[in-house]
Amino acid sequence: MTLEDLGYTAQWENYRKEQKLDSFGVGRVIAEHKERYVVKTAEKEYDAEIIGHLRFSARTRSDFPAVGDWVAISEYDDHKVLIHSVFPRKTIIEREAVSKQGEKQIISTNIDYAFIVQAVDRDFNINRLERYMTICNTSKVQPIIVLNKIDLITDTALVKLITTVQERIKQVLIIAVSNETQKGIERLKEFIEKGKTYCLLGSSGVGKSTLLNNLSGEQVMKTNTISTSTNKGRHITSHRELLVLERGGILIDNPGMREVGIADADSGLKITFETIEAISENCKFKDCTHTSEIGCAVIAAVESGELNQSSYGNYLKMEREKEYFESTIAEKRKKDKDFGKMVKQVKKDRKSNKY
Repeated sequence: MTLEDLGYTAQWENYRKEQKLDSFGVGRVIAEHKERYVVKTAEKEYDAEIIGHLRFSARTRSDFPAVGDWVAISEYDDHKVLIHSVFPRKTIIEREAVSKQGEKQIISTNIDYAFIVQAVDRDFNINRLERYMTICNTSKVQPIIVLNKIDLITDTALVKLITTVQERIKQVLIIAVSNETQKGIERLKEFIEKGKTYCLLGSSGVGKSTLLNNLSGEQVMKTNTISTSTNKGRHITSHRELLVLERGGILIDNPGMREVGIADADSGLKITFETIEAISENCKFKDCTHTSEIGCAVIAAVESGELNQSSYGNYLKMEREKEYFESTIAEKRKKDKDFGKMVKQVKKDRKSNKY
């Protein structure tokens, strides 16, 4: 195996040389467990931890390594390395951190494509698909929708479901698969390219870990049975992990996400809801919020049936989330700035009193 098989490119090698990091080894973070990492090189895998300087100079959680990152390392034991530097990230898939206002959580980095996995049974939710689409579009990651568990519905119901998705989400590849019958798995494999990195996104129980096992051809991730009371898989993936597939692609599994908070999603919303964006060009007011204004072309499109009511409601909900996230960021920055001024004043007062 080479670093190129893990997705390494000339861009990162040039950065390594420019930053005088060529005396260190290079590896990719393939697993993270509470600031303890597993790093894979061309030769082997290592347990890893970050050096003190990197830890203390980090301003936010995003300054720490994440699964998918390329890092400069030095070996200090047969199976252990120190992480000295995190290379610049090509892409970052992130969401608003759960229960932490104004903070982000990195899902994975340096991703080329995202498989958005949704089960077609009673848990199917097209609004959630649009939410994942917005996260991908914000991150500039190419989304591919994977409709799983098609063995649970009829062919007629599946065609109707795909049509419904295509009416709401345009120009995105949709692949229907079944982990049970293997239908569609080979077609999905055809879209996996050597050296490209893919991640699995989806809620708990949609079959991501089983899908990963089917794509890899071996039992690499633990799965569990279906709950008879909820008809959902008991999802047990609790951390992110990167795996190299037999065909050469790199795949990152992620824990199922009950909450998918939107963060810094302005560009992503515009791409996901491009129909609404296009219609809004005809609004009477440039700063139209599309909620109650007279002369709003978007509201008119909803009332005439040109625009899907549910998609419009989902758009407004995510717009509110984005605005709230931005306001909490501004509030947090103000508090940090005020605290910094207070610390400087205290130091100044102490210095004055000393003399």
